[in-house]
Amino acid sequence: MGLWRRASGILKDQNSLWLTNLSRQTALRNPDIEYLIIKSTSHNESSFDSRSIERVCRWIRLSPINLKPLLWSISNRLEKTKSWVVALKGMYLMHNVINCMAPCIKEIGRLPFDLSNFKDLHSRQAKTWSYNSFIRNYYAFLDQKSTLIFQHMEEKRESMTMKQELVFLQKLQSLVDLLIQIKPQSRAVFNPLVLDAMDAIIMEVSDIYSRICKGIAIVLINIYSANKDEAVMALKVVQKATLQADELSLYFDFCQEIMVLKASESPLIDKVPEEGIQELKNIVNGFSEESEADQGLRKEDNKAIVVAENSKADYNEKTCLRDEFRTIITDQWEKFEEDIMQKNPFASPLNTQSNVKVDHGFPDLITF
Repeated sequence: MGLWRRASGILKDQNSLWLTNLSRQTALRNPDIEYLIIKSTSHNESSFDSRSIERVCRWIRLSPINLKPLLWSISNRLEKTKSWVVALKGMYLMHNVINCMAPCIKEIGRLPFDLSNFKDLHSRQAKTWSYNSFIRNYYAFLDQKSTLIFQHMEEKRESMTMKQELVFLQKLQSLVDLLIQIKPQSRAVFNPLVLDAMDAIIMEVSDIYSRICKGIAIVLINIYSANKDEAVMALKVVQKATLQADELSLYFDFCQEIMVLKASESPLIDKVPEEGIQELKNIVNGFSEESEADQGLRKEDNKAIVVAENSKADYNEKTCLRDEFRTIITDQWEKFEEDIMQKNPFASPLNTQSNVKVDHGFPDLITF
C-alpha cells in the first residue's frame, strides 16, 4: 500500500510538471515559478528540496511582481492536495518565503489558503492524525506571523511609543504560544520531514524570544517615565515572559529528546530577575496610591473652592448693601443729584418737581 501511494505521488508530480510547460505566462501565472513550487512540494517523503525552495525565494527578492504568481501557485497546490507530505512541504516553503524578508512580503497579510482543518485522505486516520495536528498548528503560527508582518513592517521601531512597543511585545508573545504548540506526536516524531521542519521551528522560537527580551530591556530602561497604563502593561508582559521562559525550557528539552538537531544549539533562556518584577509591582502600586491621594486632594480643593465662592458671595452682598446705604445716607444729597444731572442729563432725579408740561404721546423718532 505504501509503495503504491509513493508511485501515485510521483505520477501526480510528473503530470503537474508537464502541465506547467503548456501554460502561458499571465499576471497571475508564471510557469517557471509554478515549476519550482511543484518541485518544492513534491510527494517525496524523504527530504525537502532546499535548492528549489531557495530559487523560489530568489524570485521574490528579484521583483515584487512575482509575489502574486507565487501566492496563486502555492494556494492552488495546497487547496487541492489531500496529502500531508505536500501540505507540510507547502508550509515549510511558505515559512522560508516569509523569512526571506523581501519588501513585498508585508503585502501578504493572512495566508491565501486555509489548512486549519486539514486532513490527509490517502491513509487511515489512525496513521495520519499526528501529521494532521502538526500541519494545523504549523499553519496557525504562519498565518499569525504573516498577519503581524503586514501590520507592523511599515512602522519604524525607533519611532514607536512605549505603549506601541508593549502591544508589539504582546503579539510576539502570542506567536511564542503558537510555536510551542507545534509538537510532533506518535508517528510524526520519527519522520525525517517533520524533524527537519522542527529545526526551522526551533530557530524561529529562539529569534522571537530574543526579540522579546530586547524589547523588555528597552521598556524597563524607560519605565520610570511611563504612565499607569503603560506600567500595568509592562508588568503583564514581564510576567508572561517569565512564564514562557519555563515553558520554552520544557519545549527545548522535549525537542532534544526527539533528536531535533537545532534544539541542542538553542540559547539559554533568560529570565527577568524577581527584583525587577517586584520593582514593577511597586511602580504600579505607587500609581494606585498616588491616584487615591490625588482624588483626596481634588475633593479638598473642591471644598475649598466652594467655601471661597460662598465667602466671596457673602462679601459681595454685604458690600452692595453698604454701597446702597452709602449712596442714600449722605449730607450732600442735592449736590449728588446735580452731579448725576451733569453726568447724565437724561436721568430724572428722585422726588423732583418740574413746571414743564409733559407730552405723553409717542415721540417723533424720525426727527429726533
